[in-house]
Amino acid sequence: MKNIVILTGAGISAESGLKTFRDSDGLWEGYNIQDVATPEAWDWNPVMVQDFYNERRKSVLAALPNAAHYALARLEEKYKVTIITQNIDDLHQRAGSTNVVHLHGIITRSQSSIDSKLTYPIDGWELKMGELCELGSQLRAHVVWFGEDVPMIEEAAKICTAADIFILIGTSLAVYPAAGLINYVPKDVAKIIVDPKIPGVGHLKNVVQIEKNATVGVPLLVDQLLGVDPLNSV
Repeated sequence: MKNIVILTGAGISAESGLKTFRDSDGLWEGYNIQDVATPEAWDWNPVMVQDFYNERRKSVLAALPNAAHYALARLEEKYKVTIITQNIDDLHQRAGSTNVVHLHGIITRSQSSIDSKLTYPIDGWELKMGELCELGSQLRAHVVWFGEDVPMIEEAAKICTAADIFILIGTSLAVYPAAGLINYVPKDVAKIIVDPKIPGVGHLKNVVQIEKNATVGVPLLVDQLLGVDPLNSV
């Protein structure tokens, strides 16, 4: 069974109505990212940061997986599939994908303010001030902020080295260290990019470009990989 590794970014979730800060010149839902997505912001105004992520969590829970999410889940019929996502939503899981690595955390869980390895499920959308971890520190969103380590990056790089097929969906390859993962894929492995704006990958070999939105390009690609419509060109 061939091993497909998929790296997804904001573009796939945007088609489910979830916005990202890169949509509008460094603003995320009207907030400067330095004010809501850094350890310094948490130290300065934890209530504002907590409220911000509560609203983002509410939006995630209200959003629905789209055709691209569901198509990727279908790949498990024929392939071993690992999805590495930069997104903090749970739409891949809700669409049926069973092996998802979250590089930047997942907003539907909380974590200790002093030990990021201590994570907990959240009942509903709201995480309240005064809710504490087992060490007695305030719980915050399980999200990797700017300036924090990305704990899953080494595991993700290892996964990429074992890919038989690599698929990149909805990411500009602008956020590091996630953007560097494509360089761990073996040179002779096919690298398929689905995005209306293909990022610069001229240094790589065996690249297939599908200049379409995820909800259009991914289902077509999956049909080809499953042999459903092998003659239809994406």
